[in-house]
Parts: sequence; C-alpha cells; structure tokens
Amino acid sequence: MRQSANRQRASLWFAVMLCIVLFHFVPAAMAQVQPESNGQPPTQPAPVANELSPVAARVDVEPVARDDKIRERLERILVATGWFIEPNIRVEEGVVFLRGRAESAELKKWAGDLARNTQGVAAVANQMDVKEFSAWDFSSARAGLTQLWRDVLRALPLLVLGVVILVLTALVAWATTRGVRSLLARRISSRLLRGLFARGAGVLVLLIGIYIVLRISGLTQLALTIVGGTGLIGLAVGIAFRDITENYLASIFLSTQRPFQTGDLVEIAGVTGYVRQLNVRTTVLMTLDGTLSQLPNATVYKSAIRNFTTNPNRREDFMVGIGYDDRIDEAQEVARRVLAEHPAVLKDPEPWVLAEELGKATVNLRVYFWLNGEQHSWLKVRSSVIRLVKRAFQDHGISMPDEAREVIFPRGVPVTMLAGSTNEIKPRAIAPPPSQEEHGPEVVATRAEGGLSSEADTLDEQARRAQPPDQKENLLRGENGSSAAS
Repeated sequence: MRQSANRQRASLWFAVMLCIVLFHFVPAAMAQVQPESNGQPPTQPAPVANELSPVAARVDVEPVARDDKIRERLERILVATGWFIEPNIRVEEGVVFLRGRAESAELKKWAGDLARNTQGVAAVANQMDVKEFSAWDFSSARAGLTQLWRDVLRALPLLVLGVVILVLTALVAWATTRGVRSLLARRISSRLLRGLFARGAGVLVLLIGIYIVLRISGLTQLALTIVGGTGLIGLAVGIAFRDITENYLASIFLSTQRPFQTGDLVEIAGVTGYVRQLNVRTTVLMTLDGTLSQLPNATVYKSAIRNFTTNPNRREDFMVGIGYDDRIDEAQEVARRVLAEHPAVLKDPEPWVLAEELGKATVNLRVYFWLNGEQHSWLKVRSSVIRLVKRAFQDHGISMPDEAREVIFPRGVPVTMLAGSTNEIKPRAIAPPPSQEEHGPEVVATRAEGGLSSEADTLDEQARRAQPPDQKENLLRGENGSSAAS
C-alpha cells in the first residue's frame, strides 16, 4: 500500500511539472511558428529611447522614393564624409535603421537628422555606437593646436598692421605731448600743470590708436569696453592710491598759486625753514637747525602757511617784569631808549613798550619792535635787545623780581626780639647798582650772539651740502632752470 501511494505522489508531481513546462514554452513556440505559417517577417526588438526619431508629420501611402534608393543615397553620403566606421543602413517601408560607429555623439545625431530629412523616409531608428576615446588619445589636442596655428597665420597680417599702427600712434602721441607743452609754455607758468595737459593729450592720442587697432582686429566690443572703462579705471586708481593722488593734486595747486618761492622762509604745520624744493609729492624745507624736512603736499596745501620773506619786515616781542615799587613810565622810557638806539631795530614802524598785566610779584611789560628779516636774524636781534634792556634796568635801579624766589612786603615785616639774645641782627648794606664804567660799554652784539646778520646764507650752504632731491624736479624753478626767488 505504501509503495502504491508513493507512486501516486510521484505521478502527481510529474503531471504538475509537465503542466508548468507546457504553460511556459508552448505559447512561445506557437508565437514563433505562427508568423512563419502566415508568411510575415519576424518581430523586431523594442528600440531604446535615444534611438527613436520624431514621428513624421505625414506618412505617404504611396512612397515617392523606394527603400533601396534611400539606402544607397544615405550610404554614399555617410561614406563620403569619412566620419563613420562601417556604416550599415537598412530601409524597410520607409523606416531607416542606422548601424555602425560614429566618432562622437554629435555625429550620431547628425546622421539621424540626415536620414530623417531624406525624401521618402517615414522614421529613423538610430542604432549607431559612439566611439570611446582612450585617455592617451591626443588627437583632439593636436587638432586644437593645428586650428590655433591656422588662426595665427590668418591673423598675422592684422597683427603686423596693428603693430605698425601702434608704433605710428606712439610717435604721434610723443609729438603731441611736446607740441602741447610748447604751446602752453607762454600761457601757463606752472610746469606741472603744463606737463599734466601735455601728457593727457598724448594719452588721448594713444587710446585712439589702441581703439583703431581693436576695431581692425574685430574686437569692437572690447574696444568700447576699454574706452568706456577708462574713467572707471581712473576712479579705482584714485581710490586705491588716495594719498598719492591727493599729494599730486596739491602739488598742481601749489605750483599754480605759488604761496612761496625757493629760498623763502616759511612756517608750515609748525615747521619753520627755508623752502628748497617743491616736487610732485613733498615740499622740502631746510629748517633752522640745519636739517632737511619733507612735508606732504596735501598737508602743506591744507595747513596755514606763514611766509616771512614776502614782507622782509618782521615784528618780535618779549616780556619783562618789574617790581611794584618801580615806576612803569620810567621803565617804559628806559626800554624805549634801548630800542631807539639799537641799529637793527627799525624806526618805522616804531617800537612799543606796553604794560601787559599785573602779575603776582611783578608788573609785566611787553616790548615790541620791528627788524628787517632779510638783513638780520630775529633770533640774534631778540637776544641782543633782551640783554640790553636788562642791563639798562639794572643801571637805572629798576628791579626785576622773580615770583618764584622773592616775596614783596610793601608795609614791612614786624620782628620781635627775644629777651636775653646776645646776637644782634645787623642790616646788610645793599650795594648800589654797578655803573656802566665798572662793566665797560655795552656792545650791541656779543661774540656769543655771533653778530646780527641773517643766517640764510649759512643755511643755504648747509642745504647744498645736505644733497637735497634733484633740482630738476623742483616745480618752483623757472624755464631757464633758475629759481623764481633768485
């Protein structure tokens, strides 16, 4: 019984497997046999999406061109181009099947477009393969270099013409610069301003030449960009080099307005000295201590300028204090006589001796006097006048107390003597003021003061030894190379 049951189960499994086999393979075999029995061609596999071409707008029932003519025409075209490897074309009922290998995806698309635009073609199935290039294939690079060389050869005549135009433009710009400078020589006295206008005219001519070269080369847009961007470039440069631009513009204004000349004694931004040079960046001064000081032109232009040379007469003053017991009018007269007898003090304008204030221990007098700054040094004359006034006050018994060392008691100081003190306080005799005969005659200028003459010549000699910047860059010099002050 058990064996018969096993045989039944085996038969059942065999029947199931047979049914499965028949279910899978019989329909496929019938599908393959049925078209042959009906006389129809086998079915083509489904195409890939990129192999399909757009459906024709209209399909003719009666084709104009036969399939063999379309195939022959397309084969001749593809072979004639030489762009395709083993092109194979099959045409059935106006449907073109393209096979073979193309050099690139663009050529594959070009072949499909060619077939689609051929007369009598209803659809195109582009099944071409695209050639894969090796990483060591330099054919594209060689082709690019070859094309570049051809472009250079084609552009060589334009390049030679552009160089010729640029050379001629440079010559014309140079001649224009010299012509404008010569034309403005009699109209504008500032060398820097003439040079600015001359260089501006030369740069304008040069820009015109560059614009012509770019137009000839076919770079019209670039030419317009350069011409239009010149102002923007100038603005950007002005912002980037603001300090340099500011000093340059200040040098133009200073050379035009000329608030001082070479050799003038000036005071600028707290620096006093003789002007040696004005260049495009700085103003060079020889200070009174014999050092060259360079001030930025922007600082010079924006600062207050005191020019002591424009008017040779200069007023000096100093203050002296006398005691409260002394008469002010007597002290004023003594000081006035000293000023009137001094050879370096001018009589016109006349000197003054004015009471300025009542101090803590002295009555302060302010002494004013004038001198010729070109002939005399105000430092030496001031020292001489102070020395002579002090000597005159001493000779006339006019006290000059110092509030830091002396205290004045107009009503005296009460003194109480202690009983039994054996020491007696004897008043000290006050020596009379020394007479002029004891000290000898007072000289106007001592050896220590070195005379009263101006030190301009000495400072000029020191400036020559100090080797100032190149005098050719001095914007204060005249056309013949000499200073305007000389």
